[in-house]
Amino acid sequence: MKVLLLSAYAARSHVHWQNSLQTMFPQWQWCVLSLPPRHFSWRVRGNALYWSMSERKTLEDTYDLLIATSMVDLATLRGLVPSLCRIPSALYFHENQFDYPQRRHQHSLVEAQLTSMYSALAANCLLFNSQFNRTSFMEGCTQLLRKLPDYVPRAIVPMLQAKSQVLPVPLDLPKVQLTQPYWPGVIRVDSTHPLRLLWVGRFEHDKGAEGLLRILHLLEGRGLAYELALTGQRFRESPQVFNQIQSAFAHRIVHCGYIESFSQYVALMRGADLVLSTALHEFQGVAVLEAAAQGCVPVVPDRLVYPEIYPDRLRYESNLQDVEREARSAAELILAISQNYSHYQTQIPDCSGFLLHNLAPTYERILLSLARSQDSQ
Repeated sequence: MKVLLLSAYAARSHVHWQNSLQTMFPQWQWCVLSLPPRHFSWRVRGNALYWSMSERKTLEDTYDLLIATSMVDLATLRGLVPSLCRIPSALYFHENQFDYPQRRHQHSLVEAQLTSMYSALAANCLLFNSQFNRTSFMEGCTQLLRKLPDYVPRAIVPMLQAKSQVLPVPLDLPKVQLTQPYWPGVIRVDSTHPLRLLWVGRFEHDKGAEGLLRILHLLEGRGLAYELALTGQRFRESPQVFNQIQSAFAHRIVHCGYIESFSQYVALMRGADLVLSTALHEFQGVAVLEAAAQGCVPVVPDRLVYPEIYPDRLRYESNLQDVEREARSAAELILAISQNYSHYQTQIPDCSGFLLHNLAPTYERILLSLARSQDSQ
């Protein structure tokens, strides 16, 4: 089977998913077009224009299936390159533009929302990495359509619902025996070792570093012995709060920054006790899932995608109106885990359903079915 894969904003998580597809189906012939993850508003609006002019020969080739990320302006692209209309298409949502912290200009955000809705209407199949992603997208479309003044067709959202399903991003982790646990802090000699706390996520505003800072201050006040590893991609314009954390908790931090070697990253996850999320924006939370799959006890807020994956006992109160209360709830949960770690280990959910080799049959069934649908028309 010959597949055209389009990724209009190829962030690391999107590239991971793209590589996972090619790992699952090496026998398929893949043609991949991607654009770098910068200039968000232009990238979302301009990808169809660029590809239709600069990659037209590639786009007009013969394919059995088209897979595009939700950043692709699929409706415009199919209009500019009509031959794409004959190829069955799946639109994959790593995230959606409706459930997002309001940091971008409202005009460009609404434009991105409309673009993604048009793309969803143009696609034959919609795939979401979580039920939360799917639900928030449909609710966002409903709310946006209600704001429009007139001549709004009915049944748009039911139409989108009918061709949508949940299909998570796979976890592609090495076998246990290939990577031994590693932690760059104190060497353990008895049960009095410091708690090993891992925070994973991009160093960006939507990962809630302000909440992390509040939690750390509370843990410090309670006298908890702990060590902290901060892992994730850092950017030139990362929020200043990360510098505050590094300065105030230098005596706790054993690592800060991105780890290039995935095997070393896995070793660090296996060496940690607990993985903490303070996210304000998360549609699957692959990094937390990876850590949980390696045996870290997840501590996550009771919001976003987390309630559909993690049990109540591992979720702290979500309260964005009273952030100090939220931080206290997280700190109390971390303290409880530190006092009865073996019990909380039993609460870690089974993540095997997210592993690449277990998800591959579902991916194959959905994508082959979509490719064959064109033959029956």
